Amino acid sequence: MVRISPSIASASFLDLADTVKRLEKARVDFLHFDVEDGSFVKEMRLGLKIIQDLRTITALPFDVHLMMVDPEWVIPVLSKIGIELLSVHYEATEYPRRTLGIIHDAGMKAGLAFNPKTAVPDLAIYFPYLHFVNILTTEPEVKDSAYLPLVLEKVSTIKKSKKMKNLMCEVDGGFTPDNINDAIAVGADIVVSGRGVFLNGEIEKNIRLLKSAG
Repeated sequence: MVRISPSIASASFLDLADTVKRLEKARVDFLHFDVEDGSFVKEMRLGLKIIQDLRTITALPFDVHLMMVDPEWVIPVLSKIGIELLSVHYEATEYPRRTLGIIHDAGMKAGLAFNPKTAVPDLAIYFPYLHFVNILTTEPEVKDSAYLPLVLEKVSTIKKSKKMKNLMCEVDGGFTPDNINDAIAVGADIVVSGRGVFLNGEIEKNIRLLKSAG
């Protein structure tokens, strides 16, 4: 069964503590946080303080996606907070293997995120530090950005590769109960969903529909 990682950036910030409790009861698998710097993407919605505060009220694994240039400074901060999955952008990291090694050595599972336009290279050079990839299926931080199903071919390629087939694949962007089967069909392990989880405030119903797909 595919695992669901609700994107907190799509939730209302008026009562995040209650939202997290509802997500727990709905049996989600992770909480997903996009951390932006206003440079790599022109947004700055979630900060470290929100992650730190929410960490104190839930034992759910935290899945943090750094949408920022030169992300190495924030890795030890997130390690102290207690993060399970941490991905950095291939496009924004000058020395990806070094950065992944820092994440790995800090006790977190290290991931590389790829924008829709970016081809996935041979990832064997990043072993043994690389644990997962985050494949973006919408253009990053564009409001109501269109879902791009053709990008899922990247997941198929990874899963068919003898060298890369054991990598965990996360897909991120535009997923709802209506299209989550696209991700399942190509072998995605984790689906990040924002609008699909929080649509109409019907968290429990939406997660039930997402989890019953396949």
